[in-house]
Parts: sequence; structure tokens; C-alpha cells
Amino acid sequence: MSEAQPLRIEGEFTIFRAAELKQTLFVEPPITEIDLSAVTELDSAGLQLLMLAKKTALAQGRELRLTGHSEAVIDVFELLNVSGYFGDPVVMDSRAKPATGGAARSSDGS
Repeated sequence: MSEAQPLRIEGEFTIFRAAELKQTLFVEPPITEIDLSAVTELDSAGLQLLMLAKKTALAQGRELRLTGHSEAVIDVFELLNVSGYFGDPVVMDSRAKPATGGAARSSDGS
């Protein structure tokens, strides 16, 4: 039996896209991996759906891996401190554009 291809989510993973993907995440045979490398935006609805998918997998005694975390996904995971909930190593996709570090300015503009 060959391993199923990961579900790759592309573009915005916001409330509208989450509603579209809900059925896809809970199909038979179950999804075992979600590739987040092409996610450009993640809101609370997208995050809630990921959390529900992970919780459902754990309740069913199966694994669900999140892979290829895009910069947008990492930003939300860090902001809300939820990386530990998923238990997956957070690895940004190597194709993602690196963050540009600019010099910090003080409030007086210097």
C-alpha cells in the first residue's frame, strides 16, 4: 500500500477557505499530512480547523503531521504560542522568502 500524498493548502487559509477545506480534511482514508508551505495567510478559522483535524486524529489513534510551515503559518503559531499543541517540528519551507532584517528605528525616527 502506498502512502497517501499530503494535502497541500495554497494561498489564504482564512474563514472562507477553511469552510471549503473542512470536508477535505475529514475524508476516508484520513489525511496523514498537511503541507502548509504555500499558505500566504492564516486566520483563526484556519487555525481552528488545523487544531480540530489534529484533535480528531489523536482521538482516532492516528498521526497527522503538519509540514512545510510557511512564514505566515509560523507567524501565527508564534503569536498564539500553539506550536506545542501540534507537536510537529516547525520547519519553514526552504522555498519561502527569507525575512529581511531592517534596522530598528526609535520612536523619534533615529
